[in-house]
Amino acid sequence: MFTGIVEELGEVTAVENLGDSSRFRLRGPVVTENARHGDSIAVNGVCLTVVESGDGEFTADVMAETLDRSSLGALGAGSRVNLERPMALGGRLGGHIVQGHVDGTGTIVERTPSEHWEIVKISLPAALTRYVVEKGSITVDGVSLTVVDAGTDHFTISLIPTTLALTTLGIKGPGDPVNLEVDVIAKYVERLLTPQRAQAEESAR
Repeated sequence: MFTGIVEELGEVTAVENLGDSSRFRLRGPVVTENARHGDSIAVNGVCLTVVESGDGEFTADVMAETLDRSSLGALGAGSRVNLERPMALGGRLGGHIVQGHVDGTGTIVERTPSEHWEIVKISLPAALTRYVVEKGSITVDGVSLTVVDAGTDHFTISLIPTTLALTTLGIKGPGDPVNLEVDVIAKYVERLLTPQRAQAEESAR
């Protein structure tokens, strides 16, 4: 489990194409400080398992399912990435509950800078629209953010200087893809209510 509070702006140092999967090597001295084989690290919001670590770098195998559902397949050597270790029990939940299980990808549509922050508009897949609400939480490339405006095919977020300086959201521009993870609580609520809704509709017939 993660919180969406990015710890480090890391870098992809190598990508090895293995046919139906890829092996990534990434640099992140902070997140690899005590990393061991089998540990989890979120990369742009995608939970990956550490295969090897050392000298401030770690490797992770990325399966076809992850490459198909996220924007990791577009990364190459030199790409900057957001990195976060799992939340420690007993720690502060600074963002919101993030699983590192990407629900889909969006695209940055436009950026509108202002004096102290920046508004970013991002396209939203139709299948995720019902989970995104004004003032609700969403994870964009692993960053926990508050939705400013929720449209039918897009949403907007407001980025403070810290987020712009310490995450990839400060360097991505229109046309760049981003990973999206919606609030898992909303998905559970929908799932739990589905049988009741079906029963109510059946009774009404």
